[in-house]
Amino acid sequence: MAEISSPLLNLVQERGLIDDLQLEEVTQEATRTGKPINQILSDFGLVDTESQLQMIADHLVTEIVDIKESDLTDEVIRSVPAATARMYQCLPVAIFGSTVQVALMDPLNPEMIDELGFSIGKEVQVVVADPAAIQKAINKFYPDEVDSIGDVLKELGDQFEGVAEREDSGKQQTYDVSDLEGQAAATPIIKFVNVVLSQAILDRASDIHFEPFEEEFKIRYRVDGALFEMSPPPKHLATPVTSRLKVMANLDISEKRLPQDGRITINLSGRQVDLRVSTLPTQFGESVVLRVLDRSALSLEMSSLGLPPFIHEHMKEAIQQPNGIVIVTGPTGCGKTTTLYSCLREINTIDAKLLTAEDPVEFDIDGIMQVAINESVGMTFGKALRSFLRQDPDIIMLGEMRDLETSQIAIQASLTGHLVLTTLHTNDAPGAVTRLVDMGVEPFLISSTMHSVLAQRLVRTICKKCKTAFEPTESQLSLMNLGPADVGDKVFHYGRGCGSCNDTGYRGRKGIFELLAIQEAIRALINERAPTVVIRQKAIELGMVTLRDDGLRAIFDGESTIEEVLKYT
Repeated sequence: MAEISSPLLNLVQERGLIDDLQLEEVTQEATRTGKPINQILSDFGLVDTESQLQMIADHLVTEIVDIKESDLTDEVIRSVPAATARMYQCLPVAIFGSTVQVALMDPLNPEMIDELGFSIGKEVQVVVADPAAIQKAINKFYPDEVDSIGDVLKELGDQFEGVAEREDSGKQQTYDVSDLEGQAAATPIIKFVNVVLSQAILDRASDIHFEPFEEEFKIRYRVDGALFEMSPPPKHLATPVTSRLKVMANLDISEKRLPQDGRITINLSGRQVDLRVSTLPTQFGESVVLRVLDRSALSLEMSSLGLPPFIHEHMKEAIQQPNGIVIVTGPTGCGKTTTLYSCLREINTIDAKLLTAEDPVEFDIDGIMQVAINESVGMTFGKALRSFLRQDPDIIMLGEMRDLETSQIAIQASLTGHLVLTTLHTNDAPGAVTRLVDMGVEPFLISSTMHSVLAQRLVRTICKKCKTAFEPTESQLSLMNLGPADVGDKVFHYGRGCGSCNDTGYRGRKGIFELLAIQEAIRALINERAPTVVIRQKAIELGMVTLRDDGLRAIFDGESTIEEVLKYT
């Protein structure tokens, strides 16, 4: 079972205020919803807010303060910069000489307290206050637009002008670790990185890219599948910023010649956000990409996937089968893992043993044994799967069937009475069959084990605030193979662009789907090694709705545009 690490829960348990069953209920609720532990304890009627505050104050040997916004003078508010207050979720309540009295949303995190003191350059004394009052005051005194990246860049000035950027990929370099650590720990760099991460996450970014080039240092982030560029910092900040990110992710900052992977956990507006970190040595320095894993922004319920009703019903039935293979296909970043996690949540009951092999584990799910693949130490998908079969599982999730070995073991698992959920990289659902045959899997094994293949894409949805109806031209309709008779009186929409959607006309994404149910006629074609186009045609005859047709549904429902559907189908 995945554990939620919470100092507050530990305190409550030590004082005997909750039993093991209640502890498990709180942990499950935190895993499911991403809500803060203090809120869940209060909502469940286990420990009220006042008792929680007294317990924390006793533990920290400090006092409880009642936040009165009228007492918070400009001098007190200015003692902590806006970006820092939002990043660390802290509120200054008083100043005594060089000491700032600070109330934190998470006062039981000693590392955060040390880093906060270092960041503001003052002694920090922690006091305890109602988290709701702290959050309200932060929102009032430190609104999100106070600190822009441009403002922080001005503050940085020329401090790092002397940092050399002479990365030579062809020669072995020696690096002064203390110098790199010094750059990474500089207050302006900490502040700059915090503001960049906050801004990207507030803009709903899924990935944040830090990219060094010969003449510039770019920072871009991906929102709804499209990349946007932030105000570029000076080139000489590449090394300090990269070093700061590596320190946050507990990576080796002196190693610049090999790729590294790590993880950062930050607290933003009272919610915990995980960042998966990947570094890559390039010609002009290290490229760093952060994948944003925001549990609170992710719903792992099947009903929230947006599956058409008939596909939803079929998938619910498919994942209840005692054995067989269910495959989700599509390109990287189309939501395959989210779909599989939602299926696992649906069948994660006390009477079923679930095991997953993932590269890497993206979200911890309570009650499921999750194994991270690490090929550098020999922990491959094949090795994990072979071990799984000795662990008495009922259901196995395999992150990806990427070669013949893993495909054969997955099929073996299915033949011996296990349900296997997995992914493949193919353009459509019928292509999954051909892909497995190309890998070297025997067609009769595919036809006897494969139950369903779900292909999916994510298309951007039209911004509701600037959604506008329009009349499509004949050329636009012909691109979709539509005529006036197909359209009838249906209304088409697009987004004009507004402040809410960064003038893109889109906000958010939705899935479009294609389901191949393996019926007898399809099995016969698989056994005959029929090409993808033949299997596809037969599936359409049997009622398969293609990705393009499901995209048309999204267009006619006014959720997406012709351009988006054409781009992805």
